Amino acid sequence: MASLQRSASSSDSDPQYANIDERKRKRMLSNRESARRSRLRKQKRLQDLVQEVSALQKDNSQISERISVATQRYIEMQSANNVLRAQAMELTERLRSLNSVLQVVEEIGGYAVDIPEIPEPWQLPCPIQPIMASVDMFEYDG
Repeated sequence: MASLQRSASSSDSDPQYANIDERKRKRMLSNRESARRSRLRKQKRLQDLVQEVSALQKDNSQISERISVATQRYIEMQSANNVLRAQAMELTERLRSLNSVLQVVEEIGGYAVDIPEIPEPWQLPCPIQPIMASVDMFEYDG
């Protein structure tokens, strides 16, 4: 207790101690201001990150929607393609049947009939390769 009184009384009267106390007070204020600026920077960075997360989530949602639309269109096209393949096979069978009738007419009736070759729709001139699609191919104008 006596040492506290001595330091307090000596700092009031001695300019050297007053100068040290003033430097401590300035350093403490400077540290407080620095800590305040640091907290503000941290808060700003956090707000920026929250905004970035929000923007990325929005972008992700839009991309997911575009993928869903593209996938749905792909499924629809695949289904339509399957229908067209089945129809082509059915028409090929009908053409074969008609060609058989023409052959019978040619053999029995003695008529010269030009019987066309039947193309095989499932034997394409080039091998079937999967078509790679990107999301950019399907412009969705909403």
